[in-house]
Amino acid sequence: MPENPTQQALWADPVADEVTDQSAAWPPGVERIAPGWRSLVDEFAASAAGCSVREHLAGRQAAGATVYPPQPLRALQLTPPEAVRVVILGQDPYHGPGQANGLAFDVGAGVKTPPSLRNILKELARDHGRPPQPAGLLEHWARQGVLLLNTSLTVEAGQAASHAKLGWQALTHRIFKTLAESERPLAFLLWGGHAQAMRPPAAPARHLWLTANHPSPLSALRPPEPFIGCGHFRRANAFFQAQGGAPIDWLGSPAA
Repeated sequence: MPENPTQQALWADPVADEVTDQSAAWPPGVERIAPGWRSLVDEFAASAAGCSVREHLAGRQAAGATVYPPQPLRALQLTPPEAVRVVILGQDPYHGPGQANGLAFDVGAGVKTPPSLRNILKELARDHGRPPQPAGLLEHWARQGVLLLNTSLTVEAGQAASHAKLGWQALTHRIFKTLAESERPLAFLLWGGHAQAMRPPAAPARHLWLTANHPSPLSALRPPEPFIGCGHFRRANAFFQAQGGAPIDWLGSPAA
């Protein structure tokens, strides 16, 4: 067990309510990810980039820094590669206490809804004619095959994008590339320039590639592609249904 209590922010296991031994698992939570992701994650963990990320995080935590989220690989736990149907990219985790939970754009239960997520819920309501059930909604998506992946998997408390150049992209870009090369038709919902830069120059036509501005209040209503009004959720379902597949339940259970 790590001696420095500040390390619990990263190494803590919310399920077992105990601290994971840093030497036993890297990246933290790797033992819980879906088996299909394991080879990619193990390759990253053994790489120079993976070792660099690990050393940096250990050093910062030894210096007293708090790192979020507790489960940086949670998206890979809830959404196995063979189950992925939709890919939604975030940039880096939320940096406030209790916010980041390992799913892009999502926050923990009982946490005030951040502005970008509020706009996502607003677009869902506009697109479907009724408001979604917000509690646990994005986890509900993840369990249906919506991969909610941040390109940087950790962040220091109070310091947005503090780990943006740490080296996580060696893993997350490889995950994105692997999915883009998939023979199964997938829907890529790319919101904002950061996500859109991940689209390959010769994007396979078998996939659905949808772009819009980021849902942040700074860009959600601006041209050239406002997020509010983009209709991505309905368009993704139309894509799946045209192939004889089931739609994604984007709204969750109706609110009481």
